[in-house]
Amino acid sequence: MSDPIDDTRRSWNAATRNHNAHKGDQAAFLRDGSTLFDEELAALGDVRGARVVHMQCNAGQDTLSLAKLGADVTGVDLSDEAIVFARQLAQDTGIAARFEQAELLCWLDGDRGPFDVAFCSYGALGWLPDLARWARGVARLLAPGGRLVIVEFHPVAWSIGASLRLDGDDYFRREPFVDPVGDYVAASGAGLLAVAVGETRANEIPAWSYQHGLGAIVSAIAAAGLVIERLVEHPHSNGCRLIEALVPAEGRRFVWPEGAARVPLMYSLVARRADAAGAAMDHAL
Repeated sequence: MSDPIDDTRRSWNAATRNHNAHKGDQAAFLRDGSTLFDEELAALGDVRGARVVHMQCNAGQDTLSLAKLGADVTGVDLSDEAIVFARQLAQDTGIAARFEQAELLCWLDGDRGPFDVAFCSYGALGWLPDLARWARGVARLLAPGGRLVIVEFHPVAWSIGASLRLDGDDYFRREPFVDPVGDYVAASGAGLLAVAVGETRANEIPAWSYQHGLGAIVSAIAAAGLVIERLVEHPHSNGCRLIEALVPAEGRRFVWPEGAARVPLMYSLVARRADAAGAAMDHAL
Protein backbone atom coordinates (compact mmCIF):
# COMPACT_ATOMS: atom_id res chain seq x y z
CA MET A 1 0.00 0.00 0.00
CA SER A 2 1.25 3.47 -0.90
CA ASP A 3 2.42 5.69 1.96
CA PRO A 4 1.71 9.36 1.08
CA ILE A 5 4.43 10.72 3.37
CA ASP A 6 7.12 8.34 2.18
CA ASP A 7 6.10 8.78 -1.47
CA THR A 8 6.34 12.54 -1.06
CA ARG A 9 9.72 12.28 0.67
CA ARG A 10 11.16 10.13 -2.11
CA SER A 11 9.70 12.38 -4.82
CA TRP A 12 11.28 15.42 -3.21
CA ASN A 13 14.58 13.55 -2.92
CA ALA A 14 14.56 13.03 -6.68
CA ALA A 15 13.44 16.60 -7.35
CA THR A 16 16.10 18.06 -5.03
CA ARG A 17 18.86 16.29 -6.95
CA ASN A 18 17.45 17.65 -10.22
CA HIS A 19 17.00 21.18 -8.90
CA ASN A 20 20.50 21.45 -7.47
CA ALA A 21 21.99 20.13 -10.71
CA HIS A 22 21.09 23.48 -12.31
CA LYS A 23 22.51 25.82 -9.69
CA GLY A 24 26.27 25.59 -9.99
CA ASP A 25 28.48 26.52 -7.02
CA GLN A 26 25.87 27.51 -4.45
CA ALA A 27 28.39 27.87 -1.65
CA ALA A 28 30.29 30.50 -3.60
CA PHE A 29 27.05 32.38 -4.26
CA LEU A 30 25.91 32.31 -0.64
CA ARG A 31 29.19 33.49 0.82
CA ASP A 32 28.56 36.90 -0.74
CA GLY A 33 24.88 36.76 -1.75
CA SER A 34 21.39 35.93 -0.48
CA THR A 35 18.44 34.04 -1.90
CA LEU A 36 15.90 36.12 0.03
CA PHE A 37 13.61 38.61 -1.73
CA ASP A 38 12.39 42.00 -0.52
CA GLU A 39 9.00 40.56 0.51
CA GLU A 40 10.60 38.11 2.96
CA LEU A 41 12.89 40.79 4.38
CA ALA A 42 9.97 43.20 4.86
CA ALA A 43 7.78 40.60 6.57
CA LEU A 44 10.56 39.23 8.77
CA GLY A 45 11.97 42.56 9.91
CA ASP A 46 15.14 42.56 12.02
CA VAL A 47 15.97 38.96 12.97
CA ARG A 48 19.38 39.58 14.55
CA GLY A 49 19.60 37.31 17.58
CA ALA A 50 16.11 35.87 16.96
CA ARG A 51 15.44 32.15 17.31
CA VAL A 52 13.97 31.21 13.93
CA VAL A 53 12.56 27.91 12.68
CA HIS A 54 12.40 27.66 8.90
CA MET A 55 9.66 25.14 8.23
CA GLN A 56 9.93 23.10 5.00
CA CYS A 57 13.33 24.62 4.38
CA ASN A 58 14.13 22.55 1.27
CA ALA A 59 17.90 22.43 0.59
CA GLY A 60 18.73 25.23 3.01
CA GLN A 61 19.58 28.17 0.77
CA ASP A 62 17.02 30.54 2.34
CA THR A 63 17.80 29.16 5.81
CA LEU A 64 21.45 30.06 5.47
CA SER A 65 20.51 33.47 4.08
CA LEU A 66 18.50 34.01 7.29
CA ALA A 67 21.52 32.98 9.35
CA LYS A 68 23.61 35.57 7.51
CA LEU A 69 21.18 38.21 8.82
CA GLY A 70 22.12 37.21 12.37
CA ALA A 71 19.29 34.79 13.16
CA ASP A 72 19.77 31.60 15.19
CA VAL A 73 18.12 29.28 12.65
CA THR A 74 16.82 25.72 12.59
CA GLY A 75 15.64 24.33 9.25
CA VAL A 76 13.20 21.40 9.05
CA ASP A 77 12.34 19.44 5.92
CA LEU A 78 10.84 16.08 4.95
CA SER A 79 13.46 15.30 2.30
CA ASP A 80 16.58 13.61 3.63
CA GLU A 81 18.33 14.49 0.35
CA ALA A 82 17.57 18.18 0.97
CA ILE A 83 18.80 18.05 4.58
CA VAL A 84 22.05 16.29 3.63
CA PHE A 85 22.63 18.97 0.98
CA ALA A 86 21.77 21.78 3.42
CA ARG A 87 24.19 20.51 6.06
CA GLN A 88 26.98 20.25 3.48
CA LEU A 89 26.16 23.73 2.19
CA ALA A 90 26.41 25.11 5.74
CA GLN A 91 29.79 23.44 6.14
CA ASP A 92 31.04 24.67 2.77
CA THR A 93 29.98 28.27 3.41
CA GLY A 94 30.92 28.42 7.08
CA ILE A 95 27.42 29.73 7.88
CA ALA A 96 26.01 28.33 11.14
CA ALA A 97 22.55 26.74 11.07
CA ARG A 98 20.92 23.53 12.30
CA PHE A 99 18.97 21.20 10.00
CA GLU A 100 16.54 18.44 10.99
CA GLN A 101 14.94 15.85 8.72
CA ALA A 102 11.33 15.24 9.76
CA GLU A 103 7.73 15.26 8.60
CA LEU A 104 6.68 18.71 9.73
CA LEU A 105 3.34 17.90 11.40
CA CYS A 106 4.94 15.17 13.52
CA TRP A 107 7.85 17.47 14.31
CA LEU A 108 5.44 20.18 15.47
CA ASP A 109 3.67 17.68 17.74
CA GLY A 110 6.89 17.30 19.74
CA ASP A 111 8.28 19.50 22.50
CA ARG A 112 9.82 22.24 20.36
CA GLY A 113 10.98 25.77 20.83
CA PRO A 114 10.42 28.30 21.98
CA PHE A 115 11.09 30.22 18.78
CA ASP A 116 10.71 33.92 18.16
CA VAL A 117 9.84 33.43 14.48
CA ALA A 118 8.30 30.52 12.56
CA PHE A 119 8.91 31.10 8.86
CA CYS A 120 7.65 29.34 5.74
CA SER A 121 7.76 30.36 2.10
CA TYR A 122 7.11 29.54 -1.53
CA GLY A 123 5.21 26.34 -2.19
CA ALA A 124 5.23 25.09 1.41
CA LEU A 125 1.64 24.98 2.68
CA GLY A 126 0.34 22.90 -0.22
CA TRP A 127 2.23 19.86 1.07
CA LEU A 128 0.37 19.87 4.40
CA PRO A 129 -2.74 17.65 4.67
CA ASP A 130 -3.98 19.26 7.91
CA LEU A 131 -3.77 23.05 8.24
CA ALA A 132 -5.46 23.13 11.65
CA ARG A 133 -2.89 20.75 13.16
CA TRP A 134 -0.08 22.76 11.57
CA ALA A 135 -1.36 26.10 12.94
CA ARG A 136 -1.83 24.69 16.45
CA GLY A 137 1.71 23.32 16.36
CA VAL A 138 3.11 26.68 15.28
CA ALA A 139 1.24 28.45 18.07
CA ARG A 140 2.69 26.04 20.65
CA LEU A 141 6.30 26.44 19.58
CA LEU A 142 6.25 30.24 19.42
CA ALA A 143 7.41 32.21 22.43
CA PRO A 144 4.92 34.77 23.78
CA GLY A 145 4.95 37.60 21.27
CA GLY A 146 6.58 35.34 18.67
CA ARG A 147 5.57 35.66 15.03
CA LEU A 148 4.49 33.39 12.21
CA VAL A 149 5.79 34.80 8.91
CA ILE A 150 4.55 33.41 5.58
CA VAL A 151 5.56 34.48 2.09
CA GLU A 152 3.73 32.08 -0.19
CA PHE A 153 2.35 31.59 -3.67
CA HIS A 154 -1.28 32.63 -3.82
CA PRO A 155 -3.58 29.58 -4.07
CA VAL A 156 -5.59 31.16 -6.90
CA ALA A 157 -2.49 30.98 -9.12
CA TRP A 158 -2.81 27.19 -9.42
CA SER A 159 -6.23 27.60 -11.05
CA ILE A 160 -4.81 29.52 -14.03
CA GLY A 161 -3.49 27.44 -16.90
CA ALA A 162 -0.78 28.12 -19.47
CA SER A 163 -3.26 29.89 -21.76
CA LEU A 164 -4.27 32.29 -18.93
CA ARG A 165 -7.68 30.64 -18.73
CA LEU A 166 -9.29 29.07 -15.67
CA ASP A 167 -8.38 25.57 -16.76
CA GLY A 168 -5.90 24.74 -14.00
CA ASP A 169 -6.67 23.26 -10.58
CA ASP A 170 -10.08 23.60 -8.96
CA TYR A 171 -9.67 26.24 -6.25
CA PHE A 172 -12.08 24.38 -3.94
CA ARG A 173 -10.77 20.85 -4.52
CA ARG A 174 -10.53 18.75 -1.37
CA GLU A 175 -8.97 15.56 -2.76
CA PRO A 176 -5.16 15.42 -2.85
CA PHE A 177 -3.16 15.84 -6.04
CA VAL A 178 -0.83 12.88 -6.65
CA ASP A 179 1.94 13.83 -9.10
CA PRO A 180 5.75 13.80 -9.15
CA VAL A 181 7.52 16.99 -8.06
CA GLY A 182 8.50 18.71 -11.29
CA ASP A 183 11.68 20.46 -12.31
CA TYR A 184 10.41 23.99 -11.74
CA VAL A 185 13.98 25.27 -11.35
CA ALA A 186 14.74 24.46 -14.99
CA ALA A 187 11.42 26.03 -16.04
CA SER A 188 12.22 29.21 -14.08
CA GLY A 189 15.83 29.61 -15.21
CA ALA A 190 17.64 32.60 -13.75
CA GLY A 191 14.61 33.37 -11.56
CA LEU A 192 15.64 30.46 -9.33
CA LEU A 193 19.35 30.96 -9.95
CA ALA A 194 19.66 28.21 -12.54
CA VAL A 195 22.99 28.69 -14.28
CA ALA A 196 23.41 25.33 -16.06
CA VAL A 197 21.29 22.69 -17.79
CA GLY A 198 22.65 20.07 -15.39
CA GLU A 199 22.36 16.31 -15.47
CA THR A 200 18.89 15.24 -14.32
CA ARG A 201 16.75 12.11 -14.24
CA ALA A 202 13.02 11.91 -14.83
CA ASN A 203 11.12 11.93 -11.54
CA GLU A 204 8.32 9.38 -11.69
CA ILE A 205 7.68 9.11 -7.94
CA PRO A 206 4.26 10.53 -6.97
CA ALA A 207 4.02 13.20 -4.27
CA TRP A 208 0.87 14.15 -2.41
CA SER A 209 -0.15 17.80 -2.32
CA TYR A 210 -3.27 19.71 -1.29
CA GLN A 211 -5.19 22.79 -2.33
CA HIS A 212 -5.76 25.26 0.53
CA GLY A 213 -7.65 28.46 -0.24
CA LEU A 214 -6.59 31.72 1.34
CA GLY A 215 -9.69 31.73 3.55
CA ALA A 216 -8.84 28.27 4.91
CA ILE A 217 -5.26 29.33 5.65
CA VAL A 218 -6.24 32.53 7.46
CA SER A 219 -9.01 30.75 9.39
CA ALA A 220 -6.66 27.99 10.59
CA ILE A 221 -4.15 30.55 11.84
CA ALA A 222 -6.83 32.58 13.62
CA ALA A 223 -8.39 29.47 15.17
CA ALA A 224 -5.00 28.55 16.63
CA GLY A 225 -5.10 31.80 18.61
CA LEU A 226 -2.58 33.74 16.55
CA VAL A 227 -3.38 37.39 15.92
CA ILE A 228 -3.09 38.28 12.23
CA GLU A 229 -1.28 41.60 11.89
CA ARG A 230 -0.64 41.79 8.17
CA LEU A 231 -1.91 40.20 4.94
CA VAL A 232 -0.59 41.60 1.65
CA GLU A 233 -1.27 40.24 -1.85
CA HIS A 234 1.33 40.64 -4.59
CA PRO A 235 0.77 40.70 -8.39
CA HIS A 236 4.10 39.05 -9.22
CA SER A 237 5.90 35.78 -8.53
CA ASN A 238 9.35 35.74 -6.97
CA GLY A 239 11.77 33.35 -8.59
CA CYS A 240 9.34 30.73 -9.84
CA ARG A 241 7.56 30.87 -13.20
CA LEU A 242 4.24 29.64 -11.85
CA ILE A 243 2.45 30.02 -15.19
CA GLU A 244 4.13 29.59 -18.56
CA ALA A 245 2.71 32.88 -19.88
CA LEU A 246 4.36 34.99 -17.16
CA VAL A 247 7.25 37.13 -18.36
CA PRO A 248 10.60 37.83 -16.64
CA ALA A 249 11.07 41.15 -14.85
CA GLU A 250 13.78 42.83 -12.79
CA GLY A 251 14.79 41.31 -9.49
CA ARG A 252 14.22 37.67 -10.52
CA ARG A 253 10.46 38.21 -10.66
CA PHE A 254 7.84 36.99 -13.10
CA VAL A 255 4.90 39.27 -13.96
CA TRP A 256 1.70 39.16 -15.95
CA PRO A 257 2.07 39.87 -19.69
CA GLU A 258 0.96 43.25 -20.93
CA GLY A 259 -2.80 43.45 -21.35
CA ALA A 260 -3.61 40.64 -18.92
CA ALA A 261 -5.91 41.38 -15.99
CA ARG A 262 -3.73 40.79 -12.94
CA VAL A 263 -4.72 38.63 -9.99
CA PRO A 264 -2.46 37.87 -7.01
CA LEU A 265 0.43 35.47 -7.53
CA MET A 266 1.79 35.68 -3.96
CA TYR A 267 0.83 36.87 -0.50
CA SER A 268 2.66 37.81 2.69
CA LEU A 269 1.16 37.15 6.12
CA VAL A 270 2.38 37.98 9.63
CA ALA A 271 0.63 36.69 12.75
CA ARG A 272 1.66 37.00 16.38
CA ARG A 273 1.21 34.79 19.43
CA ALA A 274 -0.49 36.64 22.25
CA ASP A 275 0.21 35.23 25.70
CA ALA A 276 -3.36 34.16 26.44
CA ALA A 277 -3.94 32.61 23.03
CA GLY A 278 -0.62 30.78 23.14
CA ALA A 279 -1.36 29.39 26.59
CA ALA A 280 -4.65 28.02 25.30
CA MET A 281 -2.84 26.22 22.48
CA ASP A 282 -0.35 24.76 24.94
CA HIS A 283 -3.27 22.74 26.38
CA ALA A 284 -5.12 22.05 23.12
CA LEU A 285 -3.89 18.48 22.71
